Amino acid sequence: MSCAKIDPALHQAQKPPWIKVRLPSNPVFFSTKALISDLRLHTVCESAQCPNRWECWSHGTATMMIAGERCTRACGFCAVTTAKPFDLEEDEPQRVAEAVRRLKLKHVVITAVSRDDLKDGGAEHFARTIRAIRAMDPSIVIEVLVPDFHAQEWCIHLVLDAAPEIFNHNLETVERLTPAVRSRAKYRTSLQVLRRAKELSPDIVTKSGVMLGLGETESELFQAMDDLREVGCQVLTLGQYLRPTPNHLPVIDYVTPEQFDLYGDIARGKGFAHVASGPLVRSSYHAADFHPVVR
Repeated sequence: MSCAKIDPALHQAQKPPWIKVRLPSNPVFFSTKALISDLRLHTVCESAQCPNRWECWSHGTATMMIAGERCTRACGFCAVTTAKPFDLEEDEPQRVAEAVRRLKLKHVVITAVSRDDLKDGGAEHFARTIRAIRAMDPSIVIEVLVPDFHAQEWCIHLVLDAAPEIFNHNLETVERLTPAVRSRAKYRTSLQVLRRAKELSPDIVTKSGVMLGLGETESELFQAMDDLREVGCQVLTLGQYLRPTPNHLPVIDYVTPEQFDLYGDIARGKGFAHVASGPLVRSSYHAADFHPVVR
């Protein structure tokens, strides 16, 4: 399959009326923002400019981003800063656990920047964060959204040994577009990460996500679904790619809500236990809806 190049200067598709985000007015939004600032934490909501951060923070939820806010990769879709990272903060796991306690979360999503500068890619930091939350409240459902760790089994095992309920690693796009969309990442490497997680921990729920609107074809999307099912992936999110800045990849097309519904039905027909499919769906959006899968 040939490698695609996506020129950021390409014409940006006009944003349709169904891509709407309400600005915050709920006082809970501001209290959530203050809590995160008080504990000196980073969230993917802010760093990746998630369109749902107003809604999620207004409901007192946020996706914690550990290991700093500087990423060693420069993916064409992502707004997280690419720069030499700072050293890990040893007390960050405890601060995350405190945020989970104050927010009274029952389902928490922990993600991280890619840390190719670290031998373990930040895997042990994930494990320490999981254990800190467990020590605070063992009943909380913990979902991790991890980088690829270059598919090193020992790194995957470090995370799994801390026993999160859900292990999420995003495929992000179809195989043909991966070289243009994902810095240093490889499509087959991501599939291998999900495969090994399931092999090492058969009872864990594995999850992945794909962005639409980058120029993929339907047949390529369906192949990606099949590839994910072949490695045992149980939960799938499908959402619309939105360009964070003019320096990022353009939106080639906007998928209609009706088409998202159809893709969701097709994914369920392929055997995914849970599918979230819609223009504003993101990996951690309404993540607690997946509780029936892990209970």
